[in-house]
Amino acid sequence: MFSKTKKNRNTYAIIGLGRFGYALAMELALSDADLIVLDRDEDKVRELREYTENAFVVKNLEKKTLLETGVQNADVAVVCIGEALDTSILTTLNLTSMGVPHIIAKARSYEHGKVLEKLGAEVVYPERDIAIRLAHRLEVSTVLDFIQLSEKLNITKLLVPESLVGKTIVSANLRGKYDANIIAIENESELIETVLPEYVFKKGDLLFVSGTKDGLNRLCELG
Repeated sequence: MFSKTKKNRNTYAIIGLGRFGYALAMELALSDADLIVLDRDEDKVRELREYTENAFVVKNLEKKTLLETGVQNADVAVVCIGEALDTSILTTLNLTSMGVPHIIAKARSYEHGKVLEKLGAEVVYPERDIAIRLAHRLEVSTVLDFIQLSEKLNITKLLVPESLVGKTIVSANLRGKYDANIIAIENESELIETVLPEYVFKKGDLLFVSGTKDGLNRLCELG
């Protein structure tokens, strides 16, 4: 059973070692995070034991089983169960009742996600999010990355359009024309986090911009 001993350091519980859960667990493990992992697959659990002593083979995810592993002591629990909707929902409910401060749950569909939200979980849609990012990159050749935070707020990374090179941020007026806000600019490996209005766009600038999908699309279509 896991018992938290270190202070000022988050502990993450990963429940379910499918493709998403396993990849998440490995990334956290390689970042030297305190980790608890649970799955019914002995081989996957055995592999994770190279990175954490708190790797448990469980045959079910009933509340008693969860308590025995000590996941209630985690700061963040991630429910990485997508196929078995009833198990996903019940596990999320159990974690909530156990008082885990922050619960993140993978959803397979919008309806599944709404149920998880009502139980108090932060919901992620890994397959949908990957598809949205890929589609946006395919639609607009200048886009290097795209993240949808909500229906109205998105963040994109793009190569500065040629028509903006030599202009200042004030004269380009991206906020007025495209409802877009520049978060940061990267040029030759230098990241500028505080971008002043008089900054002059340079060839090769990578822009990190937030805004609506429509506004960002129009900005990306600039030549």
